Amino acid sequence: MKKLENKVAVITGGNSGIGLSTALLFAEQGAKVVITGRNEQTLKSAAETIGHDAEGIVSDVTDLVSIASAYQQIGDKFGKIDVLVVNAGIAIGAPLADVTEKLFDQISDTNFKGVFFSVKLALPYLNEGASVILTSSATNEKGFPGYAAYAATKAAVRSLARGFSTDLMERNIRVNVLSPGAIDTPIWGRGGSSAEEISGTKDYMATIIPAKRLGTGDEIAEGFLYLASDASRYMFGSELVMDGGVKTL
Repeated sequence: MKKLENKVAVITGGNSGIGLSTALLFAEQGAKVVITGRNEQTLKSAAETIGHDAEGIVSDVTDLVSIASAYQQIGDKFGKIDVLVVNAGIAIGAPLADVTEKLFDQISDTNFKGVFFSVKLALPYLNEGASVILTSSATNEKGFPGYAAYAATKAAVRSLARGFSTDLMERNIRVNVLSPGAIDTPIWGRGGSSAEEISGTKDYMATIIPAKRLGTGDEIAEGFLYLASDASRYMFGSELVMDGGVKTL
């Protein structure tokens, strides 16, 4: 028996990286998968890669009208949502002295405000007993130079899972968090760094991670599957950490 047979699963930021790996696994496990993202072309390509009649819908989590429109389209075509993975986010680092208000707002609007309203606006479309999973980060309890704003938004996401759970408990909707560590995905190449710089950063990260390597998108997808399935039905407002041991340091 497939773990998500005939369930409607929506994954924001599902067109690349961890989101795409998760969408692929969910589809293999029987889910009707809908991915959202800002780039129509990458969404189309990702949906074709996922197969299983996966659907890609353009949506920007920093734009509430865009979020609401995506849910309306999903509701019209698929009905209620059984699994919602709020995964869209950005990881931008900068020395504290160089952080501008514009950069701060960009990080906060995507990683915090975007997560909040991606759940709030989904409420009319969520089935009773649905599973909502928020993507946080191992940085939500750690300090890394240049990533204070990013880490703070991920700590806020961890807090949202607790607050949302108390709000939605009467509908038996579970809201949990998955916190990955350093994962080898295309996000490393989006900050403008050279291939050599990216490789050097990855090599350095591997030296400070107790597991001595970066994780993979497929490994993290297994965590999302656990939280999406009935196997985690007694988890409410909890956190699943998959970071190669970073939080043990």
